[in-house]
Amino acid sequence: MFSPHGPSLRELAVQALSSVERGYDLLAPKFDHTPFRTPRSVLTATTEALAELGPFSKGLDVCCGTGAGMSVLRPRCPELITGVDFSAGMLAQARAAHPDATWVRADVRALPFAGHFDLAVTFGALGHFLPAERPALFAGVYRALRPGGLFAFPLGAPPPPTSVPYWAAVGFDLAMRVRNAVWRPPFVMYYRTTPLAALRDDLAAAGFTTTAPALPALGRRRDGSPRCRLVLARKPADPR
Repeated sequence: MFSPHGPSLRELAVQALSSVERGYDLLAPKFDHTPFRTPRSVLTATTEALAELGPFSKGLDVCCGTGAGMSVLRPRCPELITGVDFSAGMLAQARAAHPDATWVRADVRALPFAGHFDLAVTFGALGHFLPAERPALFAGVYRALRPGGLFAFPLGAPPPPTSVPYWAAVGFDLAMRVRNAVWRPPFVMYYRTTPLAALRDDLAAAGFTTTAPALPALGRRRDGSPRCRLVLARKPADPR
């Protein structure tokens, strides 16, 4: 799973027993050598899909981490690209890799922007928010977008119950719940708390109109369903 340049088992254990913020500060220098980084194929498919939905001028990567989403925003948002995250360590890595972008340290549950961006994206971060926290996150993204702006993020199809990935996710989430019940500070990361139906409901409550087309470049499963969708949440052109 990890390259020789990735974190050791001991380093991962220390991270897992830290808070989310401190854990990612520790992991940041080696994060891009782990399987937790969004795969290039997903970034490329998202970039291609967004080409048909613009034009955009200013883009925001929510929970930007080390800046993988900049490869999506840069070709689509010629005026300004901004990343926001609460981990100083992750932002340091992102700033070094993408000095042309603007970087903001903030809690994304209280985004410090209003009507500034045409496009917002996020990659692989929603599992870090409990369902009760998503309304604040989505309300902040809504507020950060201009009227008519778009919030986009890929969402993989849930694995079937007969598969090994399904039970691996069940086991991971169970272990994380036990860990958080007996250890403080909590480390919030769950794989099974972001079903599409629940995300649609939370996005609608925030004011978005949402669709979720397939990302055809990422293929289909044996039953013909897409392996990955691109959730597209549009802020109305006239929010009133």
